[in-house]
Amino acid sequence: MSIFDRDSEYKVVVLVRNDLKMSKGKAAAQACHAAVSCALAAQKKHPSEFTSWNSAGQKVSVLKVESQKDLFEFKAIAETQGITCSIVCDAGRTEVDPGTYTCLGIGPEKQSVLDKITGDLKMY
Repeated sequence: MSIFDRDSEYKVVVLVRNDLKMSKGKAAAQACHAAVSCALAAQKKHPSEFTSWNSAGQKVSVLKVESQKDLFEFKAIAETQGITCSIVCDAGRTEVDPGTYTCLGIGPEKQSVLDKITGDLKMY
């Protein structure tokens, strides 16, 4: 089986709050925070998933959700399934108020697993 088969390919999914209307640059920075946090956590807690994701090109998909409530619902689902996740809480120095939850990173995990959780969401 190739590492590029859908069932064996790993990715990180980042869910960005669409209701905050962040600039593209701000949203990109927040998504990067989430992806890096997930990678660092997975490297320690789930090294085989991290290695599979890292060696296959570090695929990241950025999707949108409509609210903070959505972020925490997806976080709970990921945690229940034992999937690495990281929620980003902004310091509030630029576009959003301090303490605003902007996005959630989930993974690295098999794409087939993440698609069952986030497959109905639209690209950001």
